[in-house]
Amino acid sequence: MRKAKPKKRVILPDPVFNDQKVSKFVNHLMYDGKKSISYSIFYNALDIVKEKAAKEEKTPLEIWKQALDNITPQVPTEIRPDRKESVSMKNMILFARKRGGKSMAEKLAAEIMDAYNNQGGAFKRKEDMHRMAEANRAFAHFRF
Repeated sequence: MRKAKPKKRVILPDPVFNDQKVSKFVNHLMYDGKKSISYSIFYNALDIVKEKAAKEEKTPLEIWKQALDNITPQVPTEIRPDRKESVSMKNMILFARKRGGKSMAEKLAAEIMDAYNNQGGAFKRKEDMHRMAEANRAFAHFRF
């Protein structure tokens, strides 16, 4: 390489949960630099999750983290952990935006609950990715 590698940017933890993962998610959710709107959407979505999952013994943040773990790809050729996290966050946001619903917070909350229960668009995307990787693994030993 000709140039030095760029330094990793330090992501500050979010103000409510003091968690870097939340800040990364909000950064992916953000449009046009409107971070405060992204934070309000995310926190409103967690409030909706709290109402929906009243019988669960977990906090909404734990439900969100479990949902992200459920849609994180684990394809046969290993990908970097930060890349896995990024892909799962982007998939969750993409499928939340595609959903029908009133507000983005409600759509995101519905996608979080679906991912937590191993269903929904983002989980289906992960399953399709795994199925495709499994099918193509049979040909991995060939050299072209």
